[in-house]
Amino acid sequence: MPSSFVLVYHRSPFDEVINADGSRQWQDQKSPNGIIPTLRNLFRSHPSGTWIAWRQNEDPAAEDETLTIEEPIAIRLRRIPLRQEQIGSFYHVTSKESIWPILHSFPSFFEVNNADWQTFKDVNQRFAEAACNEAAPGASIWIHDYNLWLAPGFIRALRPDVKISFFHHTPFPSSDVFSILPWREEIIESLLCCDAVGFHIPRYAENFARAASSLLPVKKGPKAEIAEHFLPCGSALAQPDATPWLEHNGHRVKLVATPVGTSPDVIRGLRDTPSVQELIQEIETNTKRGRTFILSASRVDYTKGNEELLRTFERLLERNESIHGQVVLVLACVAANTGMKVYEDTQRGIEETVGRINGRFSKIDWVPIRLTTQRIPYEEMVAWFAASDICWITPLRDGLNLVAKEYAAARKGRGGTLVLSEFTGASVVMKGAVLTNPYSHRRMDEAIDMALTLSQAEQEQRMASMAASVDQLSVDHWAKEQLGAIESP
Repeated sequence: MPSSFVLVYHRSPFDEVINADGSRQWQDQKSPNGIIPTLRNLFRSHPSGTWIAWRQNEDPAAEDETLTIEEPIAIRLRRIPLRQEQIGSFYHVTSKESIWPILHSFPSFFEVNNADWQTFKDVNQRFAEAACNEAAPGASIWIHDYNLWLAPGFIRALRPDVKISFFHHTPFPSSDVFSILPWREEIIESLLCCDAVGFHIPRYAENFARAASSLLPVKKGPKAEIAEHFLPCGSALAQPDATPWLEHNGHRVKLVATPVGTSPDVIRGLRDTPSVQELIQEIETNTKRGRTFILSASRVDYTKGNEELLRTFERLLERNESIHGQVVLVLACVAANTGMKVYEDTQRGIEETVGRINGRFSKIDWVPIRLTTQRIPYEEMVAWFAASDICWITPLRDGLNLVAKEYAAARKGRGGTLVLSEFTGASVVMKGAVLTNPYSHRRMDEAIDMALTLSQAEQEQRMASMAASVDQLSVDHWAKEQLGAIESP
């Protein structure tokens, strides 16, 4: 049956598990805030919707598989078969080695020689054709993330009747950096086939508008003031106004800035359960032991600034001997599983830096840094948030950063300090964070010094402001505003 709502994202809504007897089981994800659970919940209000994803299948003659997942949410799922070679080329090479570093403004990591743009196009066309085959007349099609950049153009050519929305979960770089991509015009032309293109913050939307107008003859709508929950000036990603729409070949596309949110009520509900309270008590007894507890949570990625943070912590220990034994840093840095050399090198650098610092400063009863590269179950992560005096998040570039928002949700009604890079999208909505520039030793040193000396009253004031923002800009608010852009005139 044709669907009035079609969601296009490369991953499936549930993890597939094949049991020993050959039967299939769909495994839920634990985190309530990952993008997949967020998107999955949309099907509660769109019961006739279809989710388009991929599945690995080595048979070149394999066809799309369509099935219905009944529990815990009824979702019609259409999966496109891709061979391992196609996935490696499309996702790990072209997307991660060529496009990812440009999106995050790291042109020195850009690698184009191994990219296979034709395979990238072919996969995007497969997704587009599947979406068109599932879409009812006038349906809404919502496409997610940069590896499906070309899908809107293919869909518009096949189905001029549908409404198309696209959301970027990454930063969108300045126009001169974006123009490094050899396929820049083709990407922009496809995105201009949408009815709405979404971004986390106004700066990314404005970067896109400038890239489009520098590459193609587009008409730009007059600048409009940004929503009051965004920081208008004074920080690296602040933006006082933004272009609300672009027009190309007689077609108008809205530019919509809404940051992805968390589920703050779910986080606080977890925090207050007996099992998480027990975990918090274990952390207090075994890890904190009366010390100031700093938490940093991220991934092993050259964009995340983990080594810059570690070197800042080392300088802190060098200049302030009085805090030796009184502070502990826990770095939860999930290892990448792609087998890409750049991530392996990054992880090795993190581990070597931690080893050096611990070797220099450890005492019999105190190790300054605890590092884990294993994925932490979400309930345990909430306990770490709730127990942390300081959350230290300093990526060199990050589209949003949900960890910052999760920390504020878990600490509502309490003190605590968020030290946040001004190069994260979250920095322009978390008004109360101690902002820092991870490229500057002095700014990083000043920020952590300030975090360690804030009074309890100021901590509570800042946290109240951030928790209010998190409550307002929830994941439900994000989905409603993004989808509303194509459902309203």
